[in-house]
Amino acid sequence: MSAVTPPAVDDTATAAGARPRRARKPVLDAAAAAAVDLARAAAEEVAEPGSVGEHLGASVEGDRIVGHSFACLLRGYRDWQWVVTVTRASRARTVTVSEVCLLPGEGSLRAPEWLPWSQRLRPGDVGPQDVLPRREDDPLLDQGYEDASDEDADRLAIWELGLGRPRVLSRLGRDEAATRWYEGDRGPRTEIAENAGAPCSTCGYFLLMAGSMRQVFGVCANEWSPEDGRVVSVDHGCGAHSETDVEPHATDVAPPVVDDLAPEVLELVPTAELRAGAEPDAEPAEPVEPAEATAEPAEPVEPVEPAEPVEPVEPAEVDPVDPVEPAEVEPVEPEPVEPEAGA
Repeated sequence: MSAVTPPAVDDTATAAGARPRRARKPVLDAAAAAAVDLARAAAEEVAEPGSVGEHLGASVEGDRIVGHSFACLLRGYRDWQWVVTVTRASRARTVTVSEVCLLPGEGSLRAPEWLPWSQRLRPGDVGPQDVLPRREDDPLLDQGYEDASDEDADRLAIWELGLGRPRVLSRLGRDEAATRWYEGDRGPRTEIAENAGAPCSTCGYFLLMAGSMRQVFGVCANEWSPEDGRVVSVDHGCGAHSETDVEPHATDVAPPVVDDLAPEVLELVPTAELRAGAEPDAEPAEPVEPAEATAEPAEPVEPVEPAEPVEPVEPAEVDPVDPVEPAEVEPVEPEPVEPEAGA
């Protein structure tokens, strides 16, 4: 007779017809809600002086647990609040402080959400000596093909994905790269492409890419183009297209100021004359022909009428000046000089 194993008892299962218990909502504790002064004193002990503002209210955080909120008056902390959590033990009358913290509000200025360094990297952040770690779960890469001993499969791997590589671009990776290149400065919506006379698909310097990307992209091989060595779309363009040209304009070239090509005639002087100090015979100056007198006859001058005679002016009468008598000078008598003693 085989033993029968009783079924396991499920303590979480409810009996048939029994109602499930509902979670009881905590009630605001009157003693903890009235401890506003205790909460303010705890906040002022932690915060800087004068940074705790008015009481904003109390909220229920649990059974006999109340959070008191106070306005923060710190500069730069707009809409932040000091939150002090107070609690009371069961059947106790004394309220104690549990924690004090500074929490942001809806209009507060907060730091962005933390991201690991691998997700914070952006194109251009990797320097010449930086090395990125390998990402095992990179969604932009797929497992590479190996030798499958199948001619068709191996040809596809060599042409499209490259035989022997551990991982290759996935469809998502190719789509993101194509979108980034096409919508960037190598697509048809740039200023240089809009002013181009013809697209890159008709240029002789355009090299098609391998694989499925060859339908949309290629590489520019024109050293005169600003896109030289860059991936460009087939409908991109520039002014260095191999088949476009501009109409030549005739230019007037001014004669040179100094003509270095025309020969200059120089007169050679014998060496003997230079040693003797004799000056070379100068060519006689050409005679100057006298200028012909071609003066025009002067116009006749009109006679000038004589001026009217001027009447003589009578001399003015001057009163005679009386002679000045000389002043009388009184003679000065000399004073007697006394002889010196012992003379």
